[in-house]
Amino acid sequence: MQLSRSRFALFTLPALALFGLFFVLPVVLILGEALSDHTAFSRVLSDPLFRRGLWGTVVLGILTPLFSVIVGFCVTMGLNRMRSGARTATLFAISLPLTFSGLIVAYGFILGFGRAGFVTQLLAQAGFDPAEVGALIYTPAGLGFAYSYYLIPRVIMILLPAVRNFDMVQLSVARSLGAGRLRTLVGIMLPQIFPSLAASFCLTAAVAMGAYGTALALVGTQLNILPLLLYSKISEAGSDLPAAAAISLVLMALCCIVIALGEWFVASRDSRATR
Repeated sequence: MQLSRSRFALFTLPALALFGLFFVLPVVLILGEALSDHTAFSRVLSDPLFRRGLWGTVVLGILTPLFSVIVGFCVTMGLNRMRSGARTATLFAISLPLTFSGLIVAYGFILGFGRAGFVTQLLAQAGFDPAEVGALIYTPAGLGFAYSYYLIPRVIMILLPAVRNFDMVQLSVARSLGAGRLRTLVGIMLPQIFPSLAASFCLTAAVAMGAYGTALALVGTQLNILPLLLYSKISEAGSDLPAAAAISLVLMALCCIVIALGEWFVASRDSRATR
């Protein structure tokens, strides 16, 4: 027992040290900066820009992950029907967006869907107005579409093990008894993989709410969301560091709550699996 405890400490102490150095300490410093001005939180909470930014962040953090989960689930169902070699190759291609930074993703979408983008020019040949089509990528809907590029792979990585472990015979039996495809999917499969669906939604929601580089490159500060509002507070045009610290703490708390919900769903799934 003593040996096992020493091994446990050997592996956990470095992790705890890194956690304290790169998370706890920065949070404490940011909290100290926010509390250095006793009016920072009150000014932020009473600011209409902050309230609109919070609402925009929540909306973006709900609709974009919802779209990503729906598309990711459909792709996962297709991957589940593939042979092992083809599935591995497809997963490699799907996971590539996870290696790109947000700025690279944004510039790629500008080159593809911007006013002079490749896709925009193809649509212009089909009769669409390139000015209108090219402007869509710079809107909140376009930002959510760009986010989905690297959110969908995350959804697939979470859902694929759950779908692979699901017994598809249950669906075949239900259809043989007269149930339709949609009814068997909604009534049998989705309830069993719901914890994985919820966990993937929470993870992608936290990523969408905290993403910064893609939003800055696509819409600048024209879109009112908390990461861009935080940027405006610390950029050359603004230097309100206590307010920026307060906004960052609110944003971090929001993302932590969402991640905690995702972990709760994962824990509930694991507890059901061990019964």
